[in-house]
This record gives sequence, structure tokens and C-alpha cells, in this order.
Amino acid sequence: MKKISVVTHTFHEEENVELLYKKVKSIFDENLNNYTYEHIFIDNASKDKTVSILKEIAKVDKNVKIIVNSRNFGHMRSPIYGFFQASGDAVITLAADFQEPPEMILDFVKKWEEGYETVIAVKKDSEEKRMMFRVREFYYSLLSKLSEVKIVKNYTGFGLYDRKVVNALMKMDDSYPFFRGMVAEAGFDICEIEFNQPVRIRGLSKNNFYTLYDTAMLGIISNSKVPLRLAIFIGAFSAIISFFVGVFYFIAKIVYWDSMSIGVAPLVIGGSFAFSVLLIFLGILGEYIGAIYTQVLNRPLVFEKERINFD
Repeated sequence: MKKISVVTHTFHEEENVELLYKKVKSIFDENLNNYTYEHIFIDNASKDKTVSILKEIAKVDKNVKIIVNSRNFGHMRSPIYGFFQASGDAVITLAADFQEPPEMILDFVKKWEEGYETVIAVKKDSEEKRMMFRVREFYYSLLSKLSEVKIVKNYTGFGLYDRKVVNALMKMDDSYPFFRGMVAEAGFDICEIEFNQPVRIRGLSKNNFYTLYDTAMLGIISNSKVPLRLAIFIGAFSAIISFFVGVFYFIAKIVYWDSMSIGVAPLVIGGSFAFSVLLIFLGILGEYIGAIYTQVLNRPLVFEKERINFD
């Protein structure tokens, strides 16, 4: 019998983990009983009851496996570490907040049985705040245009990945991975399944401005050199404009020497604009240097505090 691994990343999800476990178990017991399965929960050092609830479940169900991180290693490193610990012939990533419907596991497996090695869920619409959904949509459109590989729009990582794909991603050995970019880089044929994302019912979202910014910048710098080249083009364009403006003021001053007063305002405005552009691109350069620094350190994705039910 083939084995399917379901991997769920948790952080302060005490209101959801037991319900999610029961839902996944019922799906396999009732609809996928021709497969064996494991459900791996990797917890990012939660301070609530998430880990204790999972441990109680793991005592009675050996299909449930738990990895507890020694600290919070962030929303990028921890999930993919758990993904790499899966031993199944196919690996499914599933969020704990029910915004990724567990029922779609059946759709994933069906497409996998048809021969697809990567089956992903793509958000057609979302019940979250309309403004946020549009911002995300714009970002993925921008990322797809900037990227050297095709990044699927409105795809968050939710999907099924054949063992062949998992092994390919493991070879990338990225110490701060952008999962969606890695999947695109691997280049396997992808089957897309659209879904409407429900709103979170229990618990609070762990996303904030920093985590969203971190994800957005990581996606761009991991998959594109366009911002660096854009700095060169904009710098050259600004230099040319500045040159012609300078020539214009010089000629105007020569012709209207007594009546024309250049004033301080153009100098201040021009200087402020130039320094603003310079600082923006210094920030972009800093992001790339930071990414290089992270890769050079080559630290492990996470450090484990404890693991349960792994033989």
C-alpha cells in the first residue's frame, strides 16, 4: 500500500488542531482506506496548549507524529522542515486554520492517481478582507512578471507533491527557502485546482506586517534579479534628466541673468528626490546582501526540542 504524508505547521492553534486531526483521520478512514498515512504536526514552540493537545492525540494514534521546535523559527523555515521529514510516497501540506479545506485532499489524490506529480490549490476567491485579497493578487502578478520562472498566481503552497518532487526540493538545500519559488524552479508538470478560501473561524491569524513583508521580499529576491537591474536603469535615467535640467537652468540663467532667480526650492526638491531613490535601492541591495549572508551561514532550518512517534 502506498503511503501519504500530511504535514501541518502549527503555532498557537489550540482551538484547531484536534478538529483538524479528526477531519483528516475521517477522510482517510472513509475515503482513502486503500492508503496508509501519517499526519505530521510541526510546532513552532507554541506557548498555549497546542503541544499538549497533540501529545494526547499521539498517545492513542501512532499515525500522528509530532516535531516540537526548540524556539520559533519563523513561518518560512519551520513548515518546509516538517515537509522534508515526511516519508510518504506523496506529501500534502495543510494549514491548521481550516482556510485550506481538508476535503481537497481527495481532489489532490485523485489527480495524483491520474499521473500528476504536483497538484496545487489556487485561490479563485477568498472570504478574507477584499482589500487584502486584491493586494495579494497584485503581488503575485508582479512576482510572476519579475521572476525568471513561472510563479503560480494565488498559490500559497497548499497541495500534494510526489516523492520525486520532494526529493528534488531537498536537493536545493536552501537555508531560508521560499517554497512556492522552489516548486516553480523544480519545473515538474503542475495540475492546478481552484478553490474559494474560507475565512478563519477559530483563533487569530499569526500574520502581521513583518511576516507579510518578509514573505513578499523573499519571493522577489529569491526568484529575480530585476530589482538590481532596475536600479541601474532608473539611476541612469535620473542622471540624464538631471543633466538636461541642469543645462536648461544654465542657459536660462545666461539669457535672463538679471531677471531670473533660480532659488533654493529646485535644489531641495531635486536633492530630496535623488536621496529617496538612492535609499530605496540601497534597501533593495541590502535585502540581497542579507539573503547572501543567510545562505553563507548555512544554518539548519530548525533545531528540534522533541519528536514523537517517529520510529
